[in-house]
Amino acid sequence: MKKNLLLGSVIALVWLANGAWADEKSVRSLFEQRFPGAKAESVTKEPLSGLYEIFMGGQVLYADEGVNYVIQGSLVNAKTRQNLTAERLKKLTEMPFDKLPFDQAIKIVKGNGSRKLAVFEDPDCPFCKQLETELRKVDDVTLYVFLYPLEQLHPGSTTKSMKIWCAPDRAKAWLGAMQDGTIPEGKGECDNPVAKLAEFGRSRRITGTPTMIFENGTRVAGAVPAGRIEQLLGENVAKQ
Repeated sequence: MKKNLLLGSVIALVWLANGAWADEKSVRSLFEQRFPGAKAESVTKEPLSGLYEIFMGGQVLYADEGVNYVIQGSLVNAKTRQNLTAERLKKLTEMPFDKLPFDQAIKIVKGNGSRKLAVFEDPDCPFCKQLETELRKVDDVTLYVFLYPLEQLHPGSTTKSMKIWCAPDRAKAWLGAMQDGTIPEGKGECDNPVAKLAEFGRSRRITGTPTMIFENGTRVAGAVPAGRIEQLLGENVAKQ
């Protein structure tokens, strides 16, 4: 009986020691040891599941305290059906609206311009053109268009972006490029922000176009229907 009690105490002490040892810092270190080249941007203990949330490369992973198992997928609260991963990813990828370089944007005011929306777009991106079609249905909004050409996908889009920026009327040039493919003449050799925006976007993990940033920091990628854009703009107003 005493032997069993002693053995149980030893097991408990080992378990407690391991639990105390496994903090965010050690989990990060173990993860990066097991996956050479991987760089965890943040490691946080998930309070409900007891797993460790690892954020890297714009995605959320989960690991046990010893990083013996790594889970890729959504963590869902079975009782509430709440997608915990989606909510965390939304929070982790938020971008403070007031930190955007507005002096490097093409400003387009529609209606009273009371609402604000920033969009990173490529003039040759087909999904950007789809989004522009939807944005034409949205009124009373100030759009800030950041030229973000993805040259590897759309060769020549960088030069087109420069020509649009160097046009006498940038807003008109942008809308013309997106609606009927008209690109301003000239060489696009004026002082332009295209290279700076490319660096800014990479540092904020903007990997595709279009990418929208709402006033509350919510980031949404892809061509989204006008109804959804209105809903997101409304949610932002409600939170202010």
